[in-house]
This record gives sequence, C-alpha cells and structure tokens, in this order.
Amino acid sequence: MNRPEVLLAMSQDVADLQFGPRELERLGRLARVGNPLVAQDFSSPAVRRRLASVEVLITSWGCPPLDADVLAAAPRLRAALHAAGSVRSHVGDAVFDRDVLVTTAAHVNAEPVAQYTVAAILWAFKKAPFLAADARRYREDWGYRERRGELSGLGRTIVLVGFSRVGRRVVELLRRLQLGRLLVVDPVVDPALVRAAGAELVSLAEALPQADVLSLHAPALPETHHLIGAAELAALPEHATLVNTARGSLVDTAALEEACAHGRVHAVLDVTDPEPLPAWSRLYDLPNVVITPHVAGSLGSETRLMAAAALDELERYVSGQPPLEPVTRHGLTVQA
Repeated sequence: MNRPEVLLAMSQDVADLQFGPRELERLGRLARVGNPLVAQDFSSPAVRRRLASVEVLITSWGCPPLDADVLAAAPRLRAALHAAGSVRSHVGDAVFDRDVLVTTAAHVNAEPVAQYTVAAILWAFKKAPFLAADARRYREDWGYRERRGELSGLGRTIVLVGFSRVGRRVVELLRRLQLGRLLVVDPVVDPALVRAAGAELVSLAEALPQADVLSLHAPALPETHHLIGAAELAALPEHATLVNTARGSLVDTAALEEACAHGRVHAVLDVTDPEPLPAWSRLYDLPNVVITPHVAGSLGSETRLMAAAALDELERYVSGQPPLEPVTRHGLTVQA
C-alpha cells in the first residue's frame, strides 16, 4: 500500500479537538507523518520543508489559503481532504488549476445542522421559545398564550430556501413526521430530485405568502446576499417564523429588526450579519427572537466524525478508489 506523506493544515486547537489517539493511530496506518504534524501557517522554515514532500493535506478550520506561493512550495501535492464543511476560505482557482483533488466532510457537518433546524421548526410551531420569553414577563397570566398565532404543527407549510445537503436532510427528517407541506425554493436544483424527496419546487415569490416557517439553507453568494429583505419579510404571513442556520448575509438584518420589532415575524437565528451582532442590536431584546451563537454545526465530539470522513477519503485515495465527496471548481460556485 502506498503511504503518502500527510500534513494537517489547520489551527492547533482544531487539530487537538479533531485528531485524538484513535484518529492519529489510523492516520499513521494510512500515511507517513513528520514533524511538525500540524501547520497553522505555511511560512515557517519547518513547514516549508514539509511542504516540499507532502502529497496530501488534511485541512480543517484555520487552514491558510492554498495560494500560488503555497502550491509552488508543495510540488508533490495531489490532494486536499477537508475535515470540515466549506472549503471556500482556502481553496481557489490555483488549486483546481493544479488538478489537486479536493474533498469535503460537509455531508457529515450537515447532520447536526439539520437536527438543530428540525428542532427549531418544531418549537416554532408551538412558539415554545417565544412563549418561554413571554412567561418571564406575564408570569401568572397565561393569556399570553393566545397572542402568537397558531400553536400547532399539523397541516402547516414549511418553506426551505436551498436544497443543499442540509436542506435535503431537513426535508427527509420532516417527511417522517408528516406534519404538512414542504416547499423548496432553489433555482438550480433538478425538480425531479425535489419531487422524489417528497417536496414541491416553487419560486420564492410563490412560497413566501404560504410559509408558516421559512428555513434558510442557501450558500453565501453575491446573488443570495440579502435574499430575504423587507419585501420578503412583509410577504410572510403574520406570526411566521424565520429560521436561519445557513449564513447571516442571506438576511437583511436591518429589515429583520424592523419586522420583528413590529411583532409580525418571529425568528430563530443561529447565524447573523454581522456575527456576532453589535451589542446595540434590537434583536437581542425582542421576545419573538431567539439567537444562538452559531452552534448548529459540528462542535466538540461531533467534529471527530468529520475527521473520520477525511480519513475515509484518505483511505480511498491510498487504495486508488474515487472520492466520496469531491469538490469541483463549478460546484464551489453554488456551494457554501
């Protein structure tokens, strides 16, 4: 078996989190590693010496950009296997021009995001987090229960913007619950794939007035910047809930502040724009808004599953098998 030389390209704390004894033992069986094992940047003489002979990079959060200078210092580099989700911050045209294989563990990271999203949707149907905020104010008077609209999930309409890995998984999980209609907004997806998943493909304009819950799963691209603005929020039914576990830039924050301040719209935000929001943002103080600090994706022990996925790709690379989750130049234009 060919055992290529491998370097971990990520911050040291990420390497410590993702690569414990089990992962390092497996890495040692599949590849040759040297000193340093981890590169937090590519500028030190020791790392430059390693780059000269490295065939595979296992990348993760904190990986510096793989620019022309780095690629020139790594003439034997053939693969960059990502143990996290998006590769956009470190992979560009220079990598694809060199025909370096790029893979991602985004499919693994999609699972906790999808689970968080489904939980947020189910709680949004009952308005549970918002009623919990009301309880602190109204205390003994349960009359506040009637002020947030319908408190049921049956027969409701869920709109998912983006049939991404997360979006597809959310559809799959929600279909099992058989609560109501699932509408998907995605201008580039094959309609047959949406139908096969049990959802209906519609335009954003068609979807918004029907959305009891609007859940965002689109990538951050120039064409998706502020995709949800004042007009889109105004088109939602009263008491609808916006769930954003994708990218903060999909939503016009000022418009959302206005819509939520008037009480028409509820929001569950795991991502914001900017991130975090400034201390003076009105969203912090509104009882119809829940903000979590970007926790939907893989954290803690969950990140080991993405390391395992990168090692799966390394094993396939070593044995001459095709990758499971390759990233292409074209694919990167429509992915997160």
